[in-house]
Amino acid sequence: MCRRWSLRRWNSQSSESVYGNALTSIEKDVAATAVAAKATGAAHKNTNSTSTAHDEERQNFRPLSLLLNARFISVAILLSTAAAFFVGCVARIFLLSEFEILPLNKLHILDAEISLVEGQAVKFAPRQLPAPTVLPGKDVPYTTYASKTFQVEGSATSHTLHIDRRNAAPSTSSSDGGDSHCEEGAVPNTSEYAASLSEDEEGDVHINDYSHNDDSDGLHLPAGQHLLVDIKDVDSAFLNSEERLASAMVELISESKLTLLSYHCHSLVPIGVSCAGVLLESHVAFHTWPKEGVITMDLFTCGGNPLIPVLPSIRNLFGVPRTPAEGEDEGDIPEPTLLWSHKLRGFRDGFAPGYDRYRNPLDTDLGQFVLGKLDFDLKEEILSTKTAFQNVDVYDVLNPGAKSMDSYLKSLLNDGSYESTHPEQFGPDRILFLDGVIQSTRYGDAPYHESIVHPAMITHPNPRRVAIIGGGEGATLREVLKHNTVEKAVMIEIDEGVVELSKEHLPQWQDCSNIAHHEKCAEWCFDDARVDARFEDAMAYFIDNFSDDVEHEEAAYDIIIMDALDPNDDIEFAVELYTSDTYIRSLYNALTSNGILVVQVGEVP
Repeated sequence: MCRRWSLRRWNSQSSESVYGNALTSIEKDVAATAVAAKATGAAHKNTNSTSTAHDEERQNFRPLSLLLNARFISVAILLSTAAAFFVGCVARIFLLSEFEILPLNKLHILDAEISLVEGQAVKFAPRQLPAPTVLPGKDVPYTTYASKTFQVEGSATSHTLHIDRRNAAPSTSSSDGGDSHCEEGAVPNTSEYAASLSEDEEGDVHINDYSHNDDSDGLHLPAGQHLLVDIKDVDSAFLNSEERLASAMVELISESKLTLLSYHCHSLVPIGVSCAGVLLESHVAFHTWPKEGVITMDLFTCGGNPLIPVLPSIRNLFGVPRTPAEGEDEGDIPEPTLLWSHKLRGFRDGFAPGYDRYRNPLDTDLGQFVLGKLDFDLKEEILSTKTAFQNVDVYDVLNPGAKSMDSYLKSLLNDGSYESTHPEQFGPDRILFLDGVIQSTRYGDAPYHESIVHPAMITHPNPRRVAIIGGGEGATLREVLKHNTVEKAVMIEIDEGVVELSKEHLPQWQDCSNIAHHEKCAEWCFDDARVDARFEDAMAYFIDNFSDDVEHEEAAYDIIIMDALDPNDDIEFAVELYTSDTYIRSLYNALTSNGILVVQVGEVP
């Protein structure tokens, strides 16, 4: 219709133009074509009626338009996003429960709560973890920070905290050292730190001032200390609380006088927490198993400050006893058990001029055979101090290969069992170390001291005067006093501090209460009237009184027992005791004509 109307209009407008004749001819042709088409359409009227109807509908169709404002579009996007998020969360929950990662009966979506241990629940609410802080007066250099967090299904929450410098002292570090980190001096003043740890509330000395890696001298050795700690029977709710664990870690580092630059914690699915902290001195990290009541931790520092004094703080902060369940007797709940190991790490030989491992107690017997062992059922520091001459350490250890922990616990009861009536057979071994070298043990006391004393005392026909060189713990003197022929027992020990410390911490070594056959005996061996304890240099004493070129005013001895350091220990002073011709000659001169010299020469090859 439109086309025919256009042709007619075009024809009426152009009939008077110069092209009129041509247009008239075209119009006639079109009309003829239309007549022919009409005839054809009549012949196929029935078959083409549907097509004609569709053509007419298209001709009459007009497109529809819809106007949407911005508010409607925004609301629609938000609603569709929320719906998609909800569907995704529900799908994730069902998928996790399908693979038994997150039991559905333990999850409460409405109050965002997950039941971790039966009868207990932990909120997944926004956490406010404590930020690391700078110790007052401590100089902390500025550092750069880089991190990468990977989103995994096993992590429920993730937090990273950085040091709060608002209370930090202004930096005074310079290019010549003084910063308190691994490469620029981990301890600005190690002696002050050791002093702050070395006295308890009563003023007693508590810890050796080991200087094995004192960075205050500017050496900055590529070395450090590693403390590994395992604790069991810990409260499960504490082990699953990211906030409480993070607070304990921050407090531990503060009490240890270290600097925590930042830390990162994850609460895990379904339970457990893992944390790692970056120290100015190195790192601290731990992981927990709440259901099993176990936490494992490691602390590494590259400074000279000793780490062993940190153990009481670790026990107090992380060894939280289990909360009694309903109807459970509090007395039946075991105390948390702490196993630990301390190791020296890195390299000292070749980097520290003049470094001698035998002068470092942590690098000798003490470090190798006690501190470095993690499998002892019990390892407890009884004493760690320093006298005017040497380091003194006393430890109680229970080696599972030699003693049973169950038998030891039974021996502490008053139940009439064999263990409780013979506790001396099941207790831990007590070990004395001087400058880190083993000197005596509880279970080795009798075999060693009896063998060094009695063969010579029995061999001599009438031993009346006996000299003991060393033997500050008192056990050699105890064995000598058991012989009723003894009239004088002279003990020459350079370190009176060892005698006093042994009296308090090794009373069994100096116990003479079972010697009842002599009228001059006493319960404490050094109170025996026959004892003459001289606290002086034994080598100087014998050279001054019994060398070849002096007049011998001192009376000679029937027995001389040299209970000194082991020559195999490679200690300079100990070697001199066994190699000085002048000293050995003076010992010979100090003996009576049938006198006997007893020398402890170390282990048999």
